[in-house]
Amino acid sequence: MYKLLSWIAVIFWMALIFYLSHQPAAISNELSSGITELIVDALEKLASQFQFNIGELHHIVRKNAHFFAYLMLGILVLNGLRRSGVNIKQGAGIALLICILYAVTDEVHQLYIPGRSGEVRDVLIDSAGASLGIMIYLIVSRLAGRIKDKRTV
Repeated sequence: MYKLLSWIAVIFWMALIFYLSHQPAAISNELSSGITELIVDALEKLASQFQFNIGELHHIVRKNAHFFAYLMLGILVLNGLRRSGVNIKQGAGIALLICILYAVTDEVHQLYIPGRSGEVRDVLIDSAGASLGIMIYLIVSRLAGRIKDKRTV
């Protein structure tokens, strides 16, 4: 049951990435501009003495969205592979490969969306996010294993 649910989570997350990538530039910019405005409002309340360049912050928000979407994808794919019986080292490599291939196809997909472009830089950001997600999974798995070992002693 957990195996099926873990792969459903992967497919759902990939579908969400596809959906967001399929939005024309105007709609995508509107969404990230709304998020940027929320961040600016919060920052102004916390640090009103600082000036914020909204254009730069908007760019950072967009690139961080790539990073965190693929961080989560890396975790989900590795979890699906582990639940399917793939060993941890092979699973990490396969998960990274799946995430990189998905990032490449996502950028190619964006070439056909009005106002969007496919960028190698975004594939690199996506790959870095997936790599960190996979590392987080590996660290948490190792820590959970140590805790489990201590309980059985």
